[in-house]
Amino acid sequence: MNTPLLIDGKAAATRVLQQVREDVASLYEQAIEPTLAVILVGNDPASQVYVRNKVLRAEEVGIRSLEHRLPSDTTTEHLLQLIDHLNADRSVHGVLLQLPLPAHIDELRALQAINPDKDVDGFHSDNVGGLSQGRAVLAPCTPSGCLYLLKQACVDLRGKHAVVIGRSNIVGKPMAALLLQADCSVTVLHSRSQDPQALCRQADIVIAAVGRPRLIDAGWLKPGAVVIDVGINRIDDNGRSRLVGDVDFDSALNRVAAITPVPGGVGPMTIAFLMKNTVTAALNQSQAQRSLSEAVCPSIS
Repeated sequence: MNTPLLIDGKAAATRVLQQVREDVASLYEQAIEPTLAVILVGNDPASQVYVRNKVLRAEEVGIRSLEHRLPSDTTTEHLLQLIDHLNADRSVHGVLLQLPLPAHIDELRALQAINPDKDVDGFHSDNVGGLSQGRAVLAPCTPSGCLYLLKQACVDLRGKHAVVIGRSNIVGKPMAALLLQADCSVTVLHSRSQDPQALCRQADIVIAAVGRPRLIDAGWLKPGAVVIDVGINRIDDNGRSRLVGDVDFDSALNRVAAITPVPGGVGPMTIAFLMKNTVTAALNQSQAQRSLSEAVCPSIS
């Protein structure tokens, strides 16, 4: 078998971000300053790192970022008031609520409070439903990034059998919807699936998003499959902490046609598509506002 293709998420993210820079420059020429507001509640160390990386990437591509850091004892009502304020602020085009939230906050209420047009994470039910209907909506960033990587590795996705391992609202379910839009035949495996290995071995494409380190080894994979590993798991390897995916990378290399490494695969794509969604949101809102203005004050010819 030929040497498998290592799908380089860093290089792909660089291409996406370059296009975002060009789109941002175009928006500035129209006097539109794309703006992303990020809300962080509490002091979770991992969340602080994620927020810092998102803000830095926004600055690199020319997107204005606003940080709202709230204490751990913030109430749901206080958080909802901030979200309402950001929804009403026309200068803010994207609102990102960093998860997880402290346990006492109603996460569903908070996510549902974000204006769907500003929901750059794609978690609002309007965007989730629109995605399942095949409408053009703000889709979740990680699945969007996975689809982009797949299109780099596969000339044509139509008719391919794709298996998604994991059914989370953030990755698994929207990933299945995007694959259906790409005309794949889709199977979703989860903890209640019967003989998941046998089902996975039928797949031309495998998306691993279950959160269990090295669960999927060569025995799960069809020869020549394309594998996108969404998992990011920290393990102790002979006293050294390191990141691994949901796929046993070394084992899989002997069977696959293409695979994403961990780290350096899907991870960079998530932030890249967050920036892309922010630009899309800014463009959509400016067009909607322009249409509203023309309807209220039509030009006289």
